[in-house]
Amino acid sequence: MNDTPCSAEEWLLSAHPTSPRLGRAEWREQNLTVLALGSLFSAVRIPGRIVQAVAASTDPADIDAMLHEALKGGPVICDVHGPRYYALVPAKVPRTWRDAADDWRKDDVACLGRGAYLGVPKLDAVEFPVRGTASYWSVPMEAAGLLCPPLSVARVIAAGAARLAEEQEERWPADAPPAPRRPGVPHARR
Repeated sequence: MNDTPCSAEEWLLSAHPTSPRLGRAEWREQNLTVLALGSLFSAVRIPGRIVQAVAASTDPADIDAMLHEALKGGPVICDVHGPRYYALVPAKVPRTWRDAADDWRKDDVACLGRGAYLGVPKLDAVEFPVRGTASYWSVPMEAAGLLCPPLSVARVIAAGAARLAEEQEERWPADAPPAPRRPGVPHARR
């Protein structure tokens, strides 16, 4: 086994289904590459309305800060188009959390592992995109192998689902896009 530490980029790209070199080229050309889940890491897909309910905001800065704190700096990708958040977790989570994953389906949460793929933005895509529907790192990956603690992910999901149940789901619609605060305009929290 090689004891040389690798960068987060090298570590992620080792999950590319074809070759790390192709993944690096895709990042250069498209700012996104598709990586295979289930060997190095898996992902928990969380709908935007659940994350927004926990953050009590649609502002990406508020959401990103909440996720960073709640998930102890573990990496999270935001697909702005959904919006959907993908918390990167240890590869075994979809297998070991099968019962929880079944319970989460009613809230449109999914544990994605072996046989699934995830669009991963390049590591410097760490800001909410001003235009378009690009993905970005809501919580950047700080080191190779540093992932979200599964229990912390479960707590965010439980808190969001509980808040939605308390407050009527319409307040946090499934398709509410993240809405950055405009300079000089106070952000109204819901």
